Order: sequence, then C-alpha cells, then structure tokens
Amino acid sequence: MKKIIFLLFIFLSIFTLGFDTSFFELNDLKKYQKIYKTEDVELCSISSTKTYMDYKMITNTSSAQYKYINEYMEVDKNTGLLLDEEGFIGVALGSYFGSIGDKYYFTLESGVVLPVVKIDAKASIHTDTLGCEQAFDTSVIEFVIDYDYALEYFGKLSNNYILNGNFNNYSIFKGNIVKVEKVKPEKADVKVIYIKGKEKNINYKDIFNTDSGY
Repeated sequence: MKKIIFLLFIFLSIFTLGFDTSFFELNDLKKYQKIYKTEDVELCSISSTKTYMDYKMITNTSSAQYKYINEYMEVDKNTGLLLDEEGFIGVALGSYFGSIGDKYYFTLESGVVLPVVKIDAKASIHTDTLGCEQAFDTSVIEFVIDYDYALEYFGKLSNNYILNGNFNNYSIFKGNIVKVEKVKPEKADVKVIYIKGKEKNINYKDIFNTDSGY
C-alpha cells in the first residue's frame, strides 16, 4: 500500500510540476525526440549566427512578451536559458515566425534539433524584408537568456561577450539551419520509447534524458 501511495505521489508530481529544469542537459539535445506533430516552414535563411539577449531587458509589463515569459517560462539556473514546462527554449524571432508563443523545431546541419518557443519579437526595422534575418548580423535565432547564469556557464571569449556574442561558438548550437518545422497542437504518434531495452511511456524527463536508468 505504501508503495502504491509513493508511486501515486511521483505520478502527481510529474504532471503538476511540469518540466523540471534539473533534468535539462544541453548534450541531450543530440537525441531530442519531437513530441508534437509539425508542418514544414520554408527556409528563409540557413544562417549559423545565433545571438542572445537578456530577458531582463523586456520591461514593458503590458507587452505580450513580458506576460508570456512570466506565465510560461522558467530560468534554467545552470545554463541561463529560459525553458517552458516541456523544455522548449525561449528565443526571439522575426515576424516571419508568427506570434509570441509559437513553437518550432529548428534542425541544424549537425542533426541537433532545437525545440524553441518565440518569446520575443525582433523589431521589423532590424530584420530583412521577410522578417527573417537580423539585418546587421544575419542571425535568425536569438536566445533569450538570464545573462548572469549564462555568463557563468558559457563564459566570455575575446571580445567580452558571452561566446563572442554568438552561440554558434558552442558545440551543441553550432551549424547552419537545414530545416524548420512549426509545432502543431497535436501530440506526435510516438507513444513509448525504449530505455535500456525496456518499453516506457513518454514523460517530461524522457524528452531529453532517453538514457536514464529508471
């Protein structure tokens, strides 16, 4: 009986607390499993440049960005990235990529899939005519971060910016964009995964950590 109560407690904890950032590791993006159905988005750029901004720069409390961040995002105190309850990474994107809250899978030439959610909008005056690339640095993806935590994790390079101002200088994020998919509301058909040969229902831990031993 005690075992049943304990398992019920674990079950309820998983589905009430949502994504636990303590299970998020950047290396696990190499084996990320898409949990939603998608539709392809025509590539507007293959740029490898990936800039960043501090989320604390978003100060307009009435803006969609500010409200979305405060309602749905959590700072990962390890990497400084902003994550939602399913592990989607907060980024700024141009108008080509829809509205605040829209989610995408960006696939890099390395095969790494970046699950991202648009939590800030790049100003149209700063992007190309498509609303895709940042005009002055060609970036498509701009990570929205907690600067202090990210600085501690990634460190500065020669020009005094985190990763020289370009997350492409970090191995996991390195490479051109080769595919973009917009995430649809429907879950993907994948119901289970295999962990060390054993069938297991997908839960929030397994989105990233498919080699867990439990």
